[in-house]
Amino acid sequence: MQRCRVCALAEGHPGVTLSSDGVCNICKLDIGAELLANFTYTNQVYEEFTNAGPNPHGDYDCLFMYSGGKDSTYMLDKFVNTYGKRVLSYTFDVPFESAHAAENIRLAQEKIPATFVLDSDDDNIKTMMRDVFNRSAPSKPGKYLDEKLPCVSCRTFFVIRAILYAYTHRIPYIVLCADPQQILTMESNVREVVRGFYETFGEKLTEELFDGAVEEILFAEDEELPKIVFPFIAMRYRYDPDQIIAELREKGLYDSSPMETHCTLFPLLNYYSFKHWGCMFYKLNASSHLRSTRRNENFSRSTFSIKFPRAANIADIEDRLNVVVMDIAEGRGDTAAHEAELVDLFQQLGSGEDAARFVARGFLDMHTIAADIGIKL
Repeated sequence: MQRCRVCALAEGHPGVTLSSDGVCNICKLDIGAELLANFTYTNQVYEEFTNAGPNPHGDYDCLFMYSGGKDSTYMLDKFVNTYGKRVLSYTFDVPFESAHAAENIRLAQEKIPATFVLDSDDDNIKTMMRDVFNRSAPSKPGKYLDEKLPCVSCRTFFVIRAILYAYTHRIPYIVLCADPQQILTMESNVREVVRGFYETFGEKLTEELFDGAVEEILFAEDEELPKIVFPFIAMRYRYDPDQIIAELREKGLYDSSPMETHCTLFPLLNYYSFKHWGCMFYKLNASSHLRSTRRNENFSRSTFSIKFPRAANIADIEDRLNVVVMDIAEGRGDTAAHEAELVDLFQQLGSGEDAARFVARGFLDMHTIAADIGIKL
């Protein structure tokens, strides 16, 4: 298999092509124009939000999408206690939520004076995830981010729920705390978020999932629609996961690791990526890390949900993870050997032993998680 000599993305990865000199189109910035346009828009919305006064139509200046992860916990604390925004903290109770993320939410409710709202819709989000996982094999060569379709679909589902909530309650901004790399790959216009969901799932299923309410977003006046704010735009060059976690722990707001606050579908997300595209779920993130450090060996950029150790052999880790994930999915091999291999791999990715073992056990439980949703492995 041929890989990009800069970032190790394999030929055949969705949206990736290799030139004759062995360098991929992402390293050559062939997709830069689209990302730049998205960045420019999100930067403008962030500046507008930070300069806006109190919402004249209600009690809240923003709907803050709170997941219990490090990024959203950090910014929720900042928005309420440092910036003085009137925040409605909105949590969609994803049925795949990690127990560690739920504990972080509980800590925030005790320590941060915001209004907390919990939303849920287990049946419909599981229906959508079944549709994604049980589809026939996607057509090749695929588009950028196709290997992350289940994760992107899940996130889009509850972002649309938040859009509907903010629209109904006349809250002008929705704060979404994706890390700097994720921001550049996410749709930032609410109308386009909804339109993209229709394209992925079709009119019939989309209307069923949202009880017919979502169509109104497509035809509302622009000034009636909330805008999505990405607060990490302002700190994109100094985003430091280690510093964020250290500050949160000092305040008693975070008692886990980023690996432990992943949703319980993380093993199935890797299964999907390996099965259809031959890559691990975080390959784009890992390749971005390789791209930055190989171009400047003294430059350590932290723009990732997971911080990859400089010494990690990404290609070897990916190959080994592929084998163990597919063996578990297809019922091959020894459970103890699988656990030992997974623990070693996640420790190579920078996790402590306890966190690595926690995530490994999630992979070993892959069949139970799939059966609960109705996913066929």
